Amino acid sequence: MTSDAAPTTVSHREYQQKKKQRRNKPTLSCFECVERKTKCDRGRPHCLACIKRQTECKYAHVANLLEETARNATNGRRMTKPPKKRADGPDSPIPPNFADRSLTTSQGVSRGAIALSTGLLSNVPYSTPGASNVFGIGSEHPFANYWTCEGGLPEVISVLPDKVQADILLGRYFECVDPVYPMLHRQTFYADYEHFWSLPPTEKNRIDAAFVALLFVMLALGTQFVTSTSPAERKQTAEFYASASNQALRMNSYLSTASIRSIQAMVLITYFLINDNHASDGWAFGGILMRQAYAMGLHRDPNIVTPNASTFEKDQRRKVWQAVLLQDTFLTVLLSLPPSATHTDVNVDDLIDDSSSIANSNPTDTAYIRGSWTLANLVQETICSPRSLDLPICTTQRHKSKLVADFRAVYRAFPDVFRSWDAESLSGLAQTNKRVVRQTLFLTSNYFHNLMLVHASESADVPLNVRGTLEAAHDAITAFFVLYGLFEVEARVWWVFNHRAFLEALCIGTVLREAMKEPGGIEAVGKDPLFVRARSDITRMIQIMQIMGEGEQGSETARTRVDVLREFLI
Repeated sequence: MTSDAAPTTVSHREYQQKKKQRRNKPTLSCFECVERKTKCDRGRPHCLACIKRQTECKYAHVANLLEETARNATNGRRMTKPPKKRADGPDSPIPPNFADRSLTTSQGVSRGAIALSTGLLSNVPYSTPGASNVFGIGSEHPFANYWTCEGGLPEVISVLPDKVQADILLGRYFECVDPVYPMLHRQTFYADYEHFWSLPPTEKNRIDAAFVALLFVMLALGTQFVTSTSPAERKQTAEFYASASNQALRMNSYLSTASIRSIQAMVLITYFLINDNHASDGWAFGGILMRQAYAMGLHRDPNIVTPNASTFEKDQRRKVWQAVLLQDTFLTVLLSLPPSATHTDVNVDDLIDDSSSIANSNPTDTAYIRGSWTLANLVQETICSPRSLDLPICTTQRHKSKLVADFRAVYRAFPDVFRSWDAESLSGLAQTNKRVVRQTLFLTSNYFHNLMLVHASESADVPLNVRGTLEAAHDAITAFFVLYGLFEVEARVWWVFNHRAFLEALCIGTVLREAMKEPGGIEAVGKDPLFVRARSDITRMIQIMQIMGEGEQGSETARTRVDVLREFLI
């Protein structure tokens, strides 16, 4: 009896195991995503998740067969799958992400409806931009009318300031702009710059037009940060230099050719346009930049596309791609538009310091670039796409907890020097190392702004995390307050920092307004330390905007934002 029962027991156990392993449908995701339990876009030959992780991407044989069948049936597959239908209906007027609700009208008009009425979603609410003068379409200084068909590059070079003035403006560029966007190698640039000034006029006129474009846009950005002229004069001079940069790019045929210098110039022109309160122009020009960066192969691993290049040349390609990716990612966050720098196999970890090279980089700059790059990758994967489609960033509470953990892991990976950012310690550091202070504030602002968006994500199954949202918003907006306290001129110029802080104040105000609608909410907002601090953050933002809007030449944008924020304190 006993000997006969044993086989029966084993057979039953094997049957149960096989039954448990049986699937109703084949796995279509790649093995790596299945193993990690991460979302797979099922791209061929490699999914985006594996490209970003730099892991091997393989699919089951049946998955490849089904993919081949689907491709033949539809004559090609979409790179981006269509979003799932919303449970609340496609015409729901309320944005699912809480931080975006203050940017809609009181009637809850959708962003699509706004696009139909104003023409472009890249037109930023409450920013009151005018026509850009850089491309010759403005009413005051149509610089396109200045340049002639016959003038060519010599005409552009002829409007350079004298070298003493150029040295001063470049000094301001490397002091204020380069710490935040360190894609240029200072020593090699200055070597080319000094060589340019040593040339006779005839040889200057035959110099690389992309270098002239880069030089002029650096002068334009440097001009934005000078304090010796009036705001109106500063704006006109800076726009003229930017127009000269654009004209030099035209002489370089920048739509049909590309180089590291031309891409660098285009990145800086985009930032100039944004600082000049023309974010929509910057968004459009950045689209051309993105296409040219792809066409140049900057999105590819330099070890693959330029295997024989020097370590310095490969790192320059990586830094320029990082600058393009960073600009694209965080501009899409601020404008809630789709990202473009989505396909790349350039690895963050490959950017290293080659101390043996004559043209080695600052180790702190490299750490800053790597930190910004890692954060941009995470933001692009998790925030940019859903917000551009008015979809929830987090679909489940577990998803939100996972995203918060992912962001905190990125923050913990930042070097200690970028995580010690309280106002007192930064004030002391500013006496000896302003460059690191600027980098710390920009990285901190970027991180906490996006963490705020994750906490503020809301859907039918995911409630708003009030405490998490207000704490992240406080840390983010405090970075702007510290920047204003230490570098007031720069805080006035950096549109990205300004606008991000304004959006944080709007998010705080919207949370407070909703909290006051709850039973006992008015009393809680008046007594709870978290809400009291939140109100003081809005008050401080209003105070700064009032200072920026003072006088005849004060910022009209700042005055508009004061009126908007005051409504939350009534």
